[in-house]
Amino acid sequence: MKILKAFLFLVVFYPIISCAQIKIGSKTINVPSSTGNSNNKKPTNDEMVSGLKEALNIGVGKGADKVSKTDGYFKNTAIKILMPPEAKQVETKLRALGMGNLVDDAILRMNRAAEQAGQKSKPIFVDAIKSMSIVDAVNIIKGPQDAATQYLKKNTTAKLTEAFKPIIQQELDKTEATKYWKQVFDTYNKIPFVTKVNPDLTSYVTQKALDGLFYMVAQEEGNIRKDPMAYASSLIQKVFSGLW
Repeated sequence: MKILKAFLFLVVFYPIISCAQIKIGSKTINVPSSTGNSNNKKPTNDEMVSGLKEALNIGVGKGADKVSKTDGYFKNTAIKILMPPEAKQVETKLRALGMGNLVDDAILRMNRAAEQAGQKSKPIFVDAIKSMSIVDAVNIIKGPQDAATQYLKKNTTAKLTEAFKPIIQQELDKTEATKYWKQVFDTYNKIPFVTKVNPDLTSYVTQKALDGLFYMVAQEEGNIRKDPMAYASSLIQKVFSGLW
């Protein structure tokens, strides 16, 4: 009778038992974890793609929002845009000539320009995410911690540069300091044996703005990979929880 009851118990409750032990007479039987819970199943290819796209939309949204707000660049020491290192001597000379306030204004304006341009990144990122293939998704999910960021960098840099550059140029034109840079840089570059400085400040700021944007997106990607359970979406949790 005991054996019959134990058998019936297994038939009825086996699907919901996880690592249970059942005693039948003098013997103890280990019951393995159930595989009937759909949350423990390997995600399908479609789920991988959908989950990754959902996660990326969240990640790039947060990253773009952080850089595009006031002081998003200027007060973030990790991505704040400064004068190029090779231009340090030029900056020092300008300050020595009593033009330090113009240099400070130029640095502030560079960061404000990047913050303004950052608002243009979301739709470009969204388009790249929409066009992602199953192969792309699998490689990203199983790739390094910044695999998604690298994918976006590869597929959006050209369009982001095109969108950012005119905005940055317009903002830089608002400060008098930029009027002096090309002239000073060109003069400086004529000095023998000095390291040449790129006088195109707009291109420099555009590149630094993109570097900062991708840095923040990478931070958000890392957060998702590190703690997927912190996200409300069960699909994101399933895809990034390493269950496959």
